Amino acid sequence: MRRRALLAAGAGAVAGRWLAALPAAAEPLAFPPGFLWGTATSSYQVEGRGDRRADSIWDTFCRLPGTIHDGSNGEVACDSYHRYGEDIALIAGAGLKAYRFSVSWPRVLPDGTGQQDDKGLDYYSRLVDAALAAGVEPWVCLYHWDLPQALQDRGGWTNRDIADWFADYARLMARRLGDRVKRWVMLNEPSVVAVIGHGYGEHAPGFKDRGKMFAALHHLNLAQARALTQFRVRSRTRFELGTVLSLQPVRPASPGAADRAAAGMWDALWNRAFLDPLFRGTYPAPLHPYLDRLVRPGDLDELRQRLDFLGVNYYSPMYQRADPQGLVGTNWGALPPGTRTTAMGWPVDPAALYELLVELRDAYGNPPVYITENGACYFDRAGADGRIDDRERIAYLRDHIAACRRAVNAGVDLRGYFAWSILDNFEWSWGYTRPFGLVAVDRASLRRMPKASYAWLAEVARRNAV
Repeated sequence: MRRRALLAAGAGAVAGRWLAALPAAAEPLAFPPGFLWGTATSSYQVEGRGDRRADSIWDTFCRLPGTIHDGSNGEVACDSYHRYGEDIALIAGAGLKAYRFSVSWPRVLPDGTGQQDDKGLDYYSRLVDAALAAGVEPWVCLYHWDLPQALQDRGGWTNRDIADWFADYARLMARRLGDRVKRWVMLNEPSVVAVIGHGYGEHAPGFKDRGKMFAALHHLNLAQARALTQFRVRSRTRFELGTVLSLQPVRPASPGAADRAAAGMWDALWNRAFLDPLFRGTYPAPLHPYLDRLVRPGDLDELRQRLDFLGVNYYSPMYQRADPQGLVGTNWGALPPGTRTTAMGWPVDPAALYELLVELRDAYGNPPVYITENGACYFDRAGADGRIDDRERIAYLRDHIAACRRAVNAGVDLRGYFAWSILDNFEWSWGYTRPFGLVAVDRASLRRMPKASYAWLAEVARRNAV
């Protein structure tokens, strides 16, 4: 505890030294009392293997030649499995009151079902206790992409049985951590799992198959519904339950009718295929030809669920063009000339975040929303004094937080903001070449080095503290 307190104090001192040099916000970033400030990570991206006995699909995927940009993997990552105390101290030191992290399914259930691994469960229990002791609320996400390889060998998300496997896993975690964890997230970005992992093959498990993509899509929705049911069986009042979607406004790459239709189709696949079942008990009409064979009687009623909150991960809008060879007759379109981009090549468009939040208000009943990921990748450079003065990231955060404020003023039920991410970490197929963190991590020593953006966000949180 003493070490964590010293780390937190040091982080606060860093913030104080840097604030004078940071760009001022273009408009006040004042939020209503109770607005929650937090940050997020995921298990495979930060933990490292530690004493995890079983592989996930990302362990397997990383071993395939050419899948990871720098040939790296998550064997060490940020070693948060051993250094979680330092990381929580950084979160608390920034005045952030919530930490969204995910459980590694194979760490607690090596075969995905059956015999549990008590070492893995004990780790998450220690992590939860450390967060609570530091005044940081743990938000536990059950699935952030690292499926047990043992379940992949049985078909993974293409096997309908996974809905029940996931429900059993949810019941285990509720039993082990539910006495201390109030807020639970079922899935993180199921669209990425289905489309990028099963359609494009750029993420684990690496399939390029439209049929597998739609099977995974439906079974992810079904698993989510059954996990929510398991939590509600255990408690109707103690838990606040939600899920996290990657929502991105889709725009046509040109004014032509074909590209406008392509944008509508991609919107149905990326956004509506996960929103509509939750809130309406339907799938978008353009997807019926692909999904009708998968949907059984009673499924759609089961998919419609009451959420205590919806998590929204937002980074940028998408541009689509017509392409008969594409997954659903569409493909990625060029950005408008002059569009600013991050180091990922993603367009910087805070107005699209405001647009998205207002649409949730108007089209989906204004559900309670948290921005559960928002951040930017830029190639950071340390100055002669060792400081990382990442002003581009600060500008990105500032403009998107300002868009959140405008949405709140417009009546959107937005209740909090989680920055992605507290640490530079393993950025999936990009390895360690694309930093998103508020804190740099030296790859040789794993030393944590707060950036200017860390200090800036700490000041925003301080000014909004109740």
